[in-house]
Amino acid sequence: MLSIEKYKDKNIAIYGMGITGQSTAKILKKNSKAIYCWDDDKKVREKAKKLNYSIKKFWLAKDIIDTIVISPGIDIGKSKIKNFLSKNYKKIITDLDIFFDLKKDCTIISITGTNGKSTTCKIIEKILTYAGYCAKTIGNIGNPALSLNKIKKECIYILEASSYQLQYSKLFQSKHSAILNISPDHLERHKNINNYINVKSKIFFKQKKKDFFYINPKNKYSEKIKKIFKSKKIKSKIVLVNKNNCRNILNNVTNKYFKSEGNLENLSFAYEIAKRFKINDKIIIKALNNFKGLPHRQEVILSNKNFMCINDSKATSFDACVQSLNNNTKIYWILGGVSKYKDKIEINN
Repeated sequence: MLSIEKYKDKNIAIYGMGITGQSTAKILKKNSKAIYCWDDDKKVREKAKKLNYSIKKFWLAKDIIDTIVISPGIDIGKSKIKNFLSKNYKKIITDLDIFFDLKKDCTIISITGTNGKSTTCKIIEKILTYAGYCAKTIGNIGNPALSLNKIKKECIYILEASSYQLQYSKLFQSKHSAILNISPDHLERHKNINNYINVKSKIFFKQKKKDFFYINPKNKYSEKIKKIFKSKKIKSKIVLVNKNNCRNILNNVTNKYFKSEGNLENLSFAYEIAKRFKINDKIIIKALNNFKGLPHRQEVILSNKNFMCINDSKATSFDACVQSLNNNTKIYWILGGVSKYKDKIEINN
């Protein structure tokens, strides 16, 4: 049973009523004094009304609001009520903070990075499940942290955390936290790479002495992350993840999915975390050989002697595309959309 005493008799504002905002409102509405819900999109507001959520302009009731739960899609700097939010910044939290507040006794594994988050989460879930653990993947992967119907203390929660989710989080903490990699992304919101790195680094800010933080030391920005780690005087143990550490099991992995360098990086993080649970290599190999991968991520749609069609539409940055392109030769690359702020790519013919 969830313990939500902290939010009992509180006036709570929820800004953003997509699936994250709805899951937050649902879990708090029976125990808080009042819920004030709002979304800048009229269509979203109308949909929320039909679901019996109370839509109110919470900033007009500013003197009685105790807590503001802000959804990942909200950028305070571009919000119509940015002045109110800035003045009440100390009251702002996210669904990740509430999730941690309600699940302090559970084991949480949090994964962030520019590329590979969803795949890494699912690899970890697969390995833990094959090892006999109850494991659930939640967060940015598609299921909001607060969307689970039943919470089991003995279950391990693998949470994919985006920079948007971490940006305004203040309380969130996990036993195992990982930054897979960093490359320029979402700079239209974070303005520059340093801000982006600082936001991603919040994944380890609240860690304790018995916790673990995982990082790839060969990533271009790893030294900056380690400096932030030291400046914050974080007490958790740093685990330097090396792709070579899991190469010893690859001889027994027949799954072609793990032949690419990008998925090898994902596997190396999953392997390091799995070893903290003392899972033996035979179980890990069995799990990997039965791993199917996620849709739209280097997904082979058609393959024959002369032609292979790959759907990699989840590669939404040029850096992510390069990882996929490097796995093949003689490529016809079909792409579209609008480039992200300061996005660039170099391709050698």
